[in-house]
Amino acid sequence: MAGGRGTRFWPRSRRSSAKQVLNFFGDKSLIQQCVERLKPLLPPDRVWVITNHFLRREIVRQLPEVPSGQILAEPAQRNTAPCIGLAAGILRALDPDAVMGVFPADHLVAKPARYLRFVEAAFRAAAKRRELIVMGIQPRWAETGYGYIEFPEDVRPGSLKPFPVRSFREKPDPETARRYVEAGHYAWNSGQFFWRADVFLEVLRECLPRTATVLAGIPPVGARGFQKALNEGFPLCENISVDYAVLERARNVAGIATDDIGWDDVGSWGAVYEIGQRDSAGNVGFSPAVALDSRGNLIDARGKLVALVGVENLVIVDTPDALLVARRDRSQDVSKIVKRLEEEGREDLL
Repeated sequence: MAGGRGTRFWPRSRRSSAKQVLNFFGDKSLIQQCVERLKPLLPPDRVWVITNHFLRREIVRQLPEVPSGQILAEPAQRNTAPCIGLAAGILRALDPDAVMGVFPADHLVAKPARYLRFVEAAFRAAAKRRELIVMGIQPRWAETGYGYIEFPEDVRPGSLKPFPVRSFREKPDPETARRYVEAGHYAWNSGQFFWRADVFLEVLRECLPRTATVLAGIPPVGARGFQKALNEGFPLCENISVDYAVLERARNVAGIATDDIGWDDVGSWGAVYEIGQRDSAGNVGFSPAVALDSRGNLIDARGKLVALVGVENLVIVDTPDALLVARRDRSQDVSKIVKRLEEEGREDLL
């Protein structure tokens, strides 16, 4: 899935150059890293990407090994349930027994070899069981920016065995997050899912019948009328996440709880700071900087020297047409700036 706009990464993330096609760490973008780490299990010719029309051309350029006909653009943003339903229909048409994995394109995994053990186990479980398999990540701290998955008390993180999912929990306040971590049977919801395509479509028909009917009316990829039906039908789907629409309602949900795989959804500039390499004063820089009595700052002004004097815990991001200065602990609120720009009709900055 590569259709998000990454609004919390404005001003670097824009409609035509969103978070998933940017390279924050190293010389590869987040979507390139995603495809690369899955290669031992999923060669590029078995990868399908669903994005939007703003990003499709750039993703085709960045992923030359993935057939361009398998990189599709949604005609409208409808959240993850219709996106995954569309993909499931495509894959079932190709193979009635298809097992699919759903991967957000914009995550990081610091321990890819260990991660793949859990991905492989999840695929195996999904192929054998008529269940929806979710991947839960063992919490490394009491994070308030993630949803949580509640497992039974006897869950064993790292065991590769699927356990029943008791419930999905919304992003918690700090005290609740601490209780989840201390309890030992809650996991971060990674947004990665595994199931037979036909099983998911059955559950989608039960939970979201209108959307399921719309998607069922779209011909297979490559068939006559596919693009027209997609363009006309997809916007009629409900705008809802797969978590709300399906996983919280379905009765056949299980999960694999990983141990520490170094996973991060890189959800804000604050997350980039936490992952980045810090200097002796705790500053993280993606551009030349001179810092005097300044600590805990993130600087991204590529091609420009940034001088800091007596400032702490700031995010400073400079692009040719916009400059962001924010407190690091408010970096989640950058998306509100994007919303205001939309309200003001500033299309040139979106």
